[in-house]
Amino acid sequence: MELIFEKSVTGRRGVRLPASDVPPAPPLSAVLARDGAPDLPQVSELDVVRHFTTLSRRNFSVDTHFYPLGSCTMKYNAKALEEAAKLFAPYHPMVPLLPHGASFSQGSLGLVHGLGEALAEITGMDEVTCQPLAGAHGEMTGIMLIAAYHEAKGNRKKYVVVPDSSHGTNPASAAMVGYEIITVPTAPYGDMDLEKYRAVMTDEVAAVMMTCPNTLGLFNPHIREICDIAHDHDALMYYDGANLNAILGKVRPGDVGFDVIHVNLHKTFGTPHGGGGPGSGPVGVKKLLASYLPGPRVVKNSDGDYSVIPHSHESIGRTAGFFGNFGVMAKAFAYITMLGREGLIQVSEQAVLNANYIMARLKDVYDLPYDQTCMHECVFSAARQARNGVHAIDIAKFLIDRGFHPPTVYFPLIVKEAIMIEPTETESKETMDAFIEAMRDAADLAERNPAAFAELPRTMPITRPDETKAAREQNVCYFGC
Repeated sequence: MELIFEKSVTGRRGVRLPASDVPPAPPLSAVLARDGAPDLPQVSELDVVRHFTTLSRRNFSVDTHFYPLGSCTMKYNAKALEEAAKLFAPYHPMVPLLPHGASFSQGSLGLVHGLGEALAEITGMDEVTCQPLAGAHGEMTGIMLIAAYHEAKGNRKKYVVVPDSSHGTNPASAAMVGYEIITVPTAPYGDMDLEKYRAVMTDEVAAVMMTCPNTLGLFNPHIREICDIAHDHDALMYYDGANLNAILGKVRPGDVGFDVIHVNLHKTFGTPHGGGGPGSGPVGVKKLLASYLPGPRVVKNSDGDYSVIPHSHESIGRTAGFFGNFGVMAKAFAYITMLGREGLIQVSEQAVLNANYIMARLKDVYDLPYDQTCMHECVFSAARQARNGVHAIDIAKFLIDRGFHPPTVYFPLIVKEAIMIEPTETESKETMDAFIEAMRDAADLAERNPAAFAELPRTMPITRPDETKAAREQNVCYFGC
């Protein structure tokens, strides 16, 4: 596909405006003015429409393809949620903060408060802030709350403990707040090694960050004991809510001992994810951390109206503008309200059933390092195929030609040649069967003709980019600048 610069024809215009009938503005200073016309493509309106429409069709999205990206929960987002968010589009987010502005914003303030209450009920927490703008932002907010708690108590804490299967954002968030990281290895049974965890716990540990179910898709049966051990050292338990989609209505993290949680609204509650829209990472806490939450906050008065109150003197302060990503919150609140308690439970049950169906249908052709019932995602290894020279990345490229977005590969890091598959609850059996057939065909081709993978994918304009170079040398200038 040509770049739009390559379609440029000198003198071609998208629109020709009539001659201006108002006096021209004074010219800019020569210091500020360009030497010549900018190097923009000269194309018609139709050229522009066709170029970007064609470009959009070369992308993968949940609306166009099965998207089993493990640990990312790329579920389909019902279009009704978009319509719900549009209802609030006319309201400016600053209105509640203006003098008497709250009286004109009762609906939007009620939504922020109602979403916080719903998330507190779902997660078993006492208070929720919706300010953080993404999951990692929520993580950092949560760790800052923990740091404020320890500082107020005069605790001298240095470390945050994470399992080696954790999301990379966990140690990164803790390190950004100033903590050193202690990593605990995974035991052969697929969860953090309980005895090695017990050995590293001291009174210098500030927090333990856990994802449960973890990135192997396994629920830790020792989670209550892990929380108790942490609390014995006055360390707080942090729940990474990236995998909350697996336990909605089944387990509330606050009930098993967690003190802080961030929730990825864009993963769990049907709001666009990835290239489809912004994220949102509300943080829930137990009462002992409530006074440190960011502000301003929305409260419900005794007369049923809603007010905005400033943050307390103990608060970590504002973490985002306005009240967070309000449009995302509107979609999540509509999703929760639309499905209700029983609907949310069904979400998790279906997500877990789908993941186990795929696991059962593929484990005879791919290695399964932790062969046990999984939760919402399953993790295979392409180690068997690698012995023929076919790696996880090659299988990912194969799937692209078959019309599937590849699963997550090479994560979690503790699984060699990892292929992490998360089908979510929204996919049909027919779609999953087509994906399973493609995965089995890849395994078969790896046995019969492993050299064939070197030419894949054949259907994409770009096939095997240097992904490290692309990430570290981001030069997208057409003119080579």
